[in-house]
Amino acid sequence: MGAGEVNREDGFEEEIGVRERQKTKKPPLYRVFLLNDDYTTMDFVIHILEHIFKKSPVEATRIMLHVHKNGRGLAGVYTRDIAETKIAEVHGLARKSSFPLQCTMEKE
Repeated sequence: MGAGEVNREDGFEEEIGVRERQKTKKPPLYRVFLLNDDYTTMDFVIHILEHIFKKSPVEATRIMLHVHKNGRGLAGVYTRDIAETKIAEVHGLARKSSFPLQCTMEKE
């Protein structure tokens, strides 16, 4: 049966139509930034970038140096829930390792 045809099973008439595709809005994205401080080691920042943000060693080093020189650096862009989760992971691992490393997020 095609679209718009009538189904006559069991004595009921029902028009079978084509569902219209609903356009869904893409969720807003958030930029996650690492902030520089005077106590967190460069090696720890690289570790965070590699393990939490899944950056390659070369990219993690580049971002770490940018954070060190400029005060903050972009670690990634994510939906709100993922950004909040990554920030919580960074803060938790930093506290566990006795570092004051901070992350922030800004709507893109």
